[in-house]
Amino acid sequence: MVTPVSETRGPVHITGEVLSARRVGGYRHLTLAAPGLPERFRPGNFVAVSVGETRLSRRAFWIHRARPTGGYGATVDLVVAETGFGGRWLATRTQGAPVELTGPLGRPFALPKEPVSCVLVGEGYAAATLFPLAERLRERGCVVTMLLAAPDESHLLSALDARRTARSVLVVTEDGSVGRSGAVRDVIGDVLTRAAAEVVYAAGPARTLHDVAAAAELHGAWSQTALERPLTCATGLCHGCPVPVLGEHGAARLARACYDGPVFRGDRVRWADLAAWDSGHSEAAG
Repeated sequence: MVTPVSETRGPVHITGEVLSARRVGGYRHLTLAAPGLPERFRPGNFVAVSVGETRLSRRAFWIHRARPTGGYGATVDLVVAETGFGGRWLATRTQGAPVELTGPLGRPFALPKEPVSCVLVGEGYAAATLFPLAERLRERGCVVTMLLAAPDESHLLSALDARRTARSVLVVTEDGSVGRSGAVRDVIGDVLTRAAAEVVYAAGPARTLHDVAAAAELHGAWSQTALERPLTCATGLCHGCPVPVLGEHGAARLARACYDGPVFRGDRVRWADLAAWDSGHSEAAG
């Protein structure tokens, strides 16, 4: 039903320029001139931004939009949460500031070969990667349902844009400030049933991805999850972003989020081991 997208060209390393930077709710939305990057972009790709004054550290950001043409040439849009060193640094970039970035990187979402019913689940800023995916799916004749979640209204991403792209949109917030009150796990089963979902795509925190993958498996749907992991090299060489998965023949192994992912089949990720890994490293860091 679904086949991976083949990538014919590699990433580019460029010094882009911030064309616009604005606050939308709890996030910063940046548009950067990025020649050569949009032509290579596939939904699910990310960019690695060299952050800080020394540019020695890299941080991954989902690509929200990628446009090959326009008044300024090729551009990419990033949604930035002002958390962590990289997010705070990038959020302070203003119009005209140079930004070094490498991309597009990673394995993108696989697209259906024929029109099917698709459910897209995004939580917080990670939902950014689902909007270009929704457009590609609609171009292929797929019926698209979107479920957008956030802690509150200010951290809900582009619900109005979602309604322009998807046939049906459901919004849930933990505090009930907009849409239904609750979390993804409270509604995902009903959403999949109502949509008669055949393929499910998800982006967000690992706990949400686990909930979506489990619900999709129970429903009999094929799921893909976009995992966000801390990066070191972003090229797969350092093996610093491990993801415990099951291989083709059921053997446990470690994959690299930046190279083998960030998109993984939901039924292949060993979610309990991933949670244990994160918990152990969080305690070690503390």
